[in-house]
Amino acid sequence: MISVEEALAYIGGCAHRLPARRVALGEALGLHLAEPIISAVDSPPFDKSMVDGYAISVHDPSPTHRILEQVLAGGVPHHAIQPGATISLMTGAPVPEGADAVVKQEDVQQLDESRIQLPASEVAEGDNILHQGAAFQTGQEVLAADQRLGPIEIALLAELGQATVLATPRPRVAVLPTGNELVDGDQPLAAGQIHNSNGPLLLAALESLRMPSVDLGIGRDEQDELRRLMQQGLEADVLVVTGGVSTGVKDLAPSVLAELGVRQVFHKVRMKPGKPLWFGVYEQDERQTLVFGLPGNPVSTLVSMEIFVKPALRALAGEPWAPASTIRSVLTDAFAHRGNRLTYHPCHLHFGQRAQGLPCVEPLVWRGSADLAALTRANALAVLPEGAYQLEAGSEVDVVALRAGSAGDP
Repeated sequence: MISVEEALAYIGGCAHRLPARRVALGEALGLHLAEPIISAVDSPPFDKSMVDGYAISVHDPSPTHRILEQVLAGGVPHHAIQPGATISLMTGAPVPEGADAVVKQEDVQQLDESRIQLPASEVAEGDNILHQGAAFQTGQEVLAADQRLGPIEIALLAELGQATVLATPRPRVAVLPTGNELVDGDQPLAAGQIHNSNGPLLLAALESLRMPSVDLGIGRDEQDELRRLMQQGLEADVLVVTGGVSTGVKDLAPSVLAELGVRQVFHKVRMKPGKPLWFGVYEQDERQTLVFGLPGNPVSTLVSMEIFVKPALRALAGEPWAPASTIRSVLTDAFAHRGNRLTYHPCHLHFGQRAQGLPCVEPLVWRGSADLAALTRANALAVLPEGAYQLEAGSEVDVVALRAGSAGDP
């Protein structure tokens, strides 16, 4: 049995960034670029007006100007600026030849439909004009390789006319809950049966991360069926199996995975919940699949997902390898810990309540790894070192945030 730190080091050593592929711009949000983006155009591509106003030459002393035409955004001027003449421009319209400033519409006096009087205050050369190439120029690197694409970056790529980008894709994850006792949520329960909660839990977690998933359904504790379903799952970038990884008679997952050629990296971690965690790697045709065998109890599944699977998914998608971050917090109540393993205990983090300059955290009543209801009240996991000890109210502990909105994206 290895420590959490050792398990994370093994996983981090196997979670290599996926090969880049070309992705449609509409599907690229959140992905990491695999190459720098070099502009093939100037931005803006022409001198353009930054306001609704009138194009003039600041060297023209005429007090009034005749309006030659009006140019909308998307149009082009048909005249050059002449002495005593101006052109009405809408925001974004090209600046005509001979103009070196634009006067705001609200700063001029409209004498009639075809004439204006300029303001008494001096207009400076370049006023209200964004010159060609001011933002960036042809041949300039506008986005670096490895840049994560947010809405602004997507907009910039659209401005450049890029319909696709070369980027690191999100890993595709296959989910396989196993156990003869499991039935789908819309089915009635017979004696000894329970509804499948791990499958929906993992699929929802993947959806929250925008990770594509494959629902393999429920795997029965039968060698042939597990082999068939796991073989399908190995076509994905990651296969997550729940149940069947402990030491029971029907804990068949490790042996079936071995038959399929999955190399075991480790089995069992010194933690609670989640001790039976299994991890291996399947390699074929220059590609690999990371395989996680998570304990079947739902809280164990959730904790294992947060601590081990999510960091691996992010690394595959191009993020630097990083275990789940912790937040230093202060206990609101006394808490007694008893156990010879590192424990992830459900708790509620109160960011609006602070003590000693730190957010306060409330330990929740938790009845073990099958107590999923306790997790509905939790937004974090307190990380409690192994040993028997009493923590008084006001003691500092580290916590792992679970939910966006309370401590950021987990």
